[in-house]
Amino acid sequence: MVEQHGKTLVPQIRFAGFTDPWEQRKLGEFGSVAMCKRIYKEQTSEQGDVPFFKIGTFGANPDAFISNELFEDFKCIYPYPTPGTLLISAAGSIGRVVEYQGEKAYFQDSNIVWLEHDHRLNDAFLKPLYSRIEWGLEGSTIKRLYNKDLLSAEVTVPGSREQKGIGQFFAKLDNLITLHQRKYDKLCVLKKSMLDKMFPKGGSLYPEIRFAGFTDPWEQRKLGELFEESDERASDREILSVSVANGIYPASESDRETNPGASLANYKIVHFGDVVYNSMRMWQGAVDASRYDGIVSPAYVVARPNSEVYARFFARLLRQPMLLKQYQQVSQGNSKDTQVLKFDDFASIGISMPASENEQCQIGAFFDRLDSLITLHQRKYCGVASWMLGVALVRLGSESDGAFGEMKHVLR
Repeated sequence: MVEQHGKTLVPQIRFAGFTDPWEQRKLGEFGSVAMCKRIYKEQTSEQGDVPFFKIGTFGANPDAFISNELFEDFKCIYPYPTPGTLLISAAGSIGRVVEYQGEKAYFQDSNIVWLEHDHRLNDAFLKPLYSRIEWGLEGSTIKRLYNKDLLSAEVTVPGSREQKGIGQFFAKLDNLITLHQRKYDKLCVLKKSMLDKMFPKGGSLYPEIRFAGFTDPWEQRKLGELFEESDERASDREILSVSVANGIYPASESDRETNPGASLANYKIVHFGDVVYNSMRMWQGAVDASRYDGIVSPAYVVARPNSEVYARFFARLLRQPMLLKQYQQVSQGNSKDTQVLKFDDFASIGISMPASENEQCQIGAFFDRLDSLITLHQRKYCGVASWMLGVALVRLGSESDGAFGEMKHVLR
């Protein structure tokens, strides 16, 4: 809870050594709004020396540029941000904040602005402070943040020393999020590349990359030689779901409410290692090899592998783009929304696979490990980001390292 005394606020939790109440102020008391000098369309080009960021490209890749001569002239004569300045979007994604790092760049006037403030505000503290402001917006159809709206925004601020500590704290959290985001992105790129290179393409029977010791060509087989449809029924087991993004998972772990209807009597039994696919979404990749025992909706097809098949290898093979196209071609229905891939049509599809089950195992285990790493870093950066929102700006740890202790708990 936040205890209010007149126009002051006392955070519920804060760093050790700080007891003074925070002050309620308006941003306009700390400075004024600044923006770059207007650039006209005829002064820009599709190629040039200096990127020109508009609302549509703010924080992304620019699609317009200005000359270095114009940049240097305007930068010297008119307002221009210094490294560390927090640029605010006044239109489009209103309130979005991007920190200017000091690169050569120019920004659209009036739509990308910043607070030219005095020494009473710490730049690092401003970033989490901005995230808590509910900006007053104007306009009947197109909303925007006018200068007076920014300057009249009410904020609560502590003294300069406490601002500095809070700013450093959130900067460290931002760095952690960025670190795990980068690792996650790199692993996703690696996975995409390896999926492309570890499975043969264009009718070849030899993958571009293989594990050491495997040289034999892959075999051409029909899926019907490797799988048989299972139609066992039960109602007393855990309900499983199959999705394009997550494969097979317990329905209880989904954010969506599970509503199997009045009876589970027609649900199909799934054993560990069974391949299960959504007959209406197979062409999108809604297929996986199960790592659970349970039951699935009658709308799903359960394909039980024979002894030649290592299921985790097929969890990847069956999602290959060339197979997704074949699923769509042999599915029955007049449109994508009504197409159904029946097991007989699934069984007629030809695939290439290693004759060695050991090679299948190594490929399957490799991608399982890669998926585990991807999930780990995704959970870490999402966990820190969610925790930051929960902590907000007035819950900062009763000791200097208290909040970091809680953060480490989130990262385990």
